[in-house]
Amino acid sequence: MKPSEIRSMSREERLKKLEELRSELVKLKLQAKMGLLKDTARIRNVKRAIARILTIMREEEAEG
Repeated sequence: MKPSEIRSMSREERLKKLEELRSELVKLKLQAKMGLLKDTARIRNVKRAIARILTIMREEEAEG
């Protein structure tokens, strides 16, 4: 997920996407623990997407 995509979203959309990513991260971690996860890089990508959303939300709070 690119920062430009995140910035084009409304606050509600960002919060919804953040919750989706957090729940996906929990599922991926569980799969990794059980040894069922094939694409282990997906965990890192989801964590980065979460961090991007939080960073952009904090930037906008500081601006306004």
